[in-house]
Amino acid sequence: MKQFNVPISYKSPLIAAIKNKRKLHDKLKKDFTPAFLDFGELQIYLARHFGFCYGVENAIDISFRTIEENPDKRIFLLSEMIHNFRVNADLQERGVKFLMDTEGNTLMPFETLTDEDIVIIPAFGTTLDIENKLKAIGIKSEKYNTTCPFVEKVWNRAEAIAKNKYSIIVHGKPNHEETRATFSHSAVNTPTVIVNDMQQTIELAKYITGERQ
Repeated sequence: MKQFNVPISYKSPLIAAIKNKRKLHDKLKKDFTPAFLDFGELQIYLARHFGFCYGVENAIDISFRTIEENPDKRIFLLSEMIHNFRVNADLQERGVKFLMDTEGNTLMPFETLTDEDIVIIPAFGTTLDIENKLKAIGIKSEKYNTTCPFVEKVWNRAEAIAKNKYSIIVHGKPNHEETRATFSHSAVNTPTVIVNDMQQTIELAKYITGERQ
């Protein structure tokens, strides 16, 4: 698997060793039982899956490398890189500015951007509307797109399903960056609706079955 250059302050040699041992004995990650650390009076259970995933490490790698390679350019993030206060704070300390908050509210107008600026797309991805706004300004974000490949896999799956004339139901928080991005990429191909919880799902099912018109 690809290795990423993630700041050492975000890592723990102990946790890395535990994860590597679990991978060695459970390559397919089917064993969800927690790891047990026994220090006598102190006993710790560690969840099977926790910490930075592949997509997050990829996003951090690209972001910090972008800062190092472009010391004389203005660098912006569409919104939080990931939902981790420390990582976002570190990026801001290095001069990165946020264009929007996590719910898509504008913090800095897009009109203040120029084609010389760098805009990093966070791990959650973004909407087609925002991608088009950046292109209209002349900003090429492909190199700085940190969208998680597993998020893109969902988008590709939705596109494939749409070709068979299916509608798409997205389960997620409506205001979350990833949900908004997924809805955008799906809705351009087929009717798409977001459900936030079980109650909304039950109500939607009534329309699908014809119980409610």
